Amino acid sequence: MMQQPGVPEPRKKPLLVITSQVVNGGISGRGLTFALERIGHDVWFLPTILLPWHPGHGKGTRIVVSENDFSSIAEDLASSPKLADLGGIMSGYLGAAEQAGPIAKLIKAVKTANPDAPYLCDPVIGDHHGAGGGGLYVPKATAEAIRDKLVPLADIVTPNSFELGWLTNREIEGELQALSAARTLGNKRVLITSSPALRRNAIANLLAGPRGAVAAEHAAIEKPPHGTGDLIAGLFLANSLAGFNDEEALKRASASVFELVARSVKKGANELLFAEEQQSVVRAMALVTSRRVVETKARA
Repeated sequence: MMQQPGVPEPRKKPLLVITSQVVNGGISGRGLTFALERIGHDVWFLPTILLPWHPGHGKGTRIVVSENDFSSIAEDLASSPKLADLGGIMSGYLGAAEQAGPIAKLIKAVKTANPDAPYLCDPVIGDHHGAGGGGLYVPKATAEAIRDKLVPLADIVTPNSFELGWLTNREIEGELQALSAARTLGNKRVLITSSPALRRNAIANLLAGPRGAVAAEHAAIEKPPHGTGDLIAGLFLANSLAGFNDEEALKRASASVFELVARSVKKGANELLFAEEQQSVVRAMALVTSRRVVETKARA
């Protein structure tokens, strides 16, 4: 989408982000809020948990507000006279299973105030690479609450391949299996992050959308910092709201994440360097290839 010369760019609408907050590091709400604000969106940020850092960096205190307090603040937001101003919603990591209900009510309130506001659910529940060989890293009750109460409301769902397999009770070993599983969820768009790639030593992000499927691939980077799933989900949502079609929105989001990871790793960082490398978020120059994916076998 090209901006016409002399025509001011339309003001970007605020986004509601519901996910975890860390004191130090670039994961989840901390990095995501910076990235979205850097590209022009005001952010309403509702933290689900407070952590000193990503759990992968060591044990730390977990602070989760009571169920009543979380429900009350969600109700406050749902009654805001500015709710119709929101252009979209994104949820990620939950601190407790009991948060899913109030979040669902808040999402429905936003949708009532602005039916055009898309809801993106990033089901942050586990991966293939955690301690003990991977698996769920949230309590099963929390994963089930996300699956049962939030995923069905979503216009866009952004699981990694492990999360997709868990949500659909399927084995995900190849691209067509991932695509077939994504279609069973029933959401309008499913973006599988770190999906099986066709090329060796590559990472793919696979999008199953209403007009077909598309994959964006780039070179794999060893030991990437945490937070890439949060970021690509948020940037894909922002790009979609900016008017880009699915393929271009995915390609741009993938390029930004790849470039930010590459630059951070090159500097020896174990966190995404949002402040130093913020231009990667705004306009990445990294090479990402995209291709259409034939679905006939995946649907068989």
